[in-house]
Amino acid sequence: MTTPAHAPLPRHDRFDYTPIHRRPDFCWPGGARLAVYVAVNHEHFAFGAGLGARLAPGTEPDVLNHAWREYGNRVGAWRLMALLDQLGLPAAALLNTALYDHCPELVAACVARGDELVAHGHTNADNQSALAPEAEAALLAACRARIAAESGRAPEGWLSPWIAETPRTPDLLAAAGYRYTLNWCHDDQPTRLRTAAGPLWAIPYPQEANDIPAVIARQMTGAQFAELLADQFDEMREQSAHQPLVMGIALHPYLVGQPHRLRPLRRVLARIAAADDVWLTTPGRIAAHMDALAAEGGWPL
Repeated sequence: MTTPAHAPLPRHDRFDYTPIHRRPDFCWPGGARLAVYVAVNHEHFAFGAGLGARLAPGTEPDVLNHAWREYGNRVGAWRLMALLDQLGLPAAALLNTALYDHCPELVAACVARGDELVAHGHTNADNQSALAPEAEAALLAACRARIAAESGRAPEGWLSPWIAETPRTPDLLAAAGYRYTLNWCHDDQPTRLRTAAGPLWAIPYPQEANDIPAVIARQMTGAQFAELLADQFDEMREQSAHQPLVMGIALHPYLVGQPHRLRPLRRVLARIAAADDVWLTTPGRIAAHMDALAAEGGWPL
């Protein structure tokens, strides 16, 4: 059915339109204008069923692709953590709670290095878009409770597997106690979402500076992805003279943990880590800074 030319389109009503150059100005901690965070997606997949990125076509039981993704948990994640340690970079660990059953040593290593733990569903073999309200609420609560029980602190943030939502997801996230979501990639600044349970921050999460769409969808090489990150950083650093910005970098260990991709990633992350005029941070710290600004009346509701 065609929408009449004079009719407004369906909308979500989570936030209003505001162009980036007409917003309050502020600085990040230390006077920085660009906040940069690294998000490492630690994921576990069912064997013989469910969703998952594919290196090549396969049929279930899909040994080739399942084993390729598992390389991230066994090898890639450890190499990536060593690199982050070497550069002194903080990180957000986006966790499938199935990892507590599959490889708890990996989660413990994320906790030991001080990563912010972000809930990322139970497994990336599933998504929540078809769940009934009660089932979706139970999933959000169970992931938060599992991380709190196993790692000592409930997560403040959420990223849905496959960025899948129902129309109720932001309401359920706020009701469950989450302070921010990474699902919305509509801006380079945080946005305060309206929900039935109060405000929820949408912290910018990249779908361009992200190895899944870059490597899997666009079939970029590791060097091309690193060049993308370098260009993103340079341009956002320059643009941040006009307004404070957030640059996220989304990584999956089974992709960038491969040696031929880790080498160019090492070079670009070293350049970012050496910058003395940016705030190297986590999405939770960004949300906390925005909470403080909102409390002081420095950011619109």
